[in-house]
Amino acid sequence: MRKQLLAVALAATATTGLVATATTSASAASPRAHAARVCSAPTSPTVAACDALKLVDDHGTAVSPSGRTVTPSAISGKTPTDIQSAYKLSGLSAGGRTVAIVDAYGYSKAEQDLAVYRSQWGLPACTTANGCLKILNQTGGTSLPRYDNGWAQEQALDLDAVSAACPSCKIVLVQASSSSLTNLGTAVNTAAKQPGVVAISNSYGGGDLADSSYGSYYNHPGIAVTASTGDNGYQGGSFPASSHYVTAVGGTSLYAASNTRGWTESAWSGAGSGCTTLNAAPSGQTTAMTNCSGRAIADVSAVADPNTGLAVYAPSTKTTSGWAQYGGTSLSSPLVASVYALSGNTAGYANTLPYANSSGLFDVTSGSNGTCASWCTAGTGWDGPTGLGTPNGTSAF
Repeated sequence: MRKQLLAVALAATATTGLVATATTSASAASPRAHAARVCSAPTSPTVAACDALKLVDDHGTAVSPSGRTVTPSAISGKTPTDIQSAYKLSGLSAGGRTVAIVDAYGYSKAEQDLAVYRSQWGLPACTTANGCLKILNQTGGTSLPRYDNGWAQEQALDLDAVSAACPSCKIVLVQASSSSLTNLGTAVNTAAKQPGVVAISNSYGGGDLADSSYGSYYNHPGIAVTASTGDNGYQGGSFPASSHYVTAVGGTSLYAASNTRGWTESAWSGAGSGCTTLNAAPSGQTTAMTNCSGRAIADVSAVADPNTGLAVYAPSTKTTSGWAQYGGTSLSSPLVASVYALSGNTAGYANTLPYANSSGLFDVTSGSNGTCASWCTAGTGWDGPTGLGTPNGTSAF
């Protein structure tokens, strides 16, 4: 990088994701920005890991895509205006509908940190006092689980992603007691019972499991249940994304462009995809389309590449928080859940809607997440990393 720079400025550089800078020192910056998992890897197929990735340097310090250190007051990443512009959501209203977020463990500063995020971008307040935000444990009570820093960052990403795509959405955050799929599934059932909930986002995954064992937790016709496909590229099935009942959400890289849309997307190299024979495909997804005799993932996608990810106000420790740039399919799942909430059209199984209305999507036709056939390489129509494409307004949902 150049000589030491001290500046306080606002900028918008969508090709790098850098939207604001504050006083920084070039000597403190790392030239090797990379994405780091914030949650521990699962210990068994029935224990989930969150799919959030944070852009950091070799010391674990938050950085921008350029490698410049992000101080607590600096902001790097996509803004709500960027997200709404890219997916044609500007000016839309959820009409009082609610998105539920299901994650594991506690996050004691969730409401406080969300307030900072929404204030930064001029979004309406979303608090427990005004009825916009509700935080529950997995059985619907208010005695919340113990704190976990990785899962707390996941929750911050989810809350900010819903706020970015749908500022008018109400939010229910349900915190499971642990990351076991039994506890997370119990939390999904609790989320489905909350008044006004039309979409439930699940930014985590475990092994490839059968609906006959765990699918009942995610079987909620009339509610759009979304799930991240994972951040490890082509990998086969990952539950709950591989469930017959959910919308499996893959990932893209999103850049500003001088085209009619104003943006361009390609398949993100980390976007999870695959084929499982344990579960049946959703209606509209055919073997001829996917070359999979069972359920193939993804169905749809949205930005997930941490290098083009979202600016998030998240905890660094239990008592301190700051800005960092996050991605992973943990970002794309709550974005798509928010689009479902904006559409209000979730009758029956919501994962069938994009297959019946694919003209309402931006088809992603470049990029790959590995070396295989249609499960790895983006192309016209359905492909593994990006599914049928990304939201172009709400008509596909």
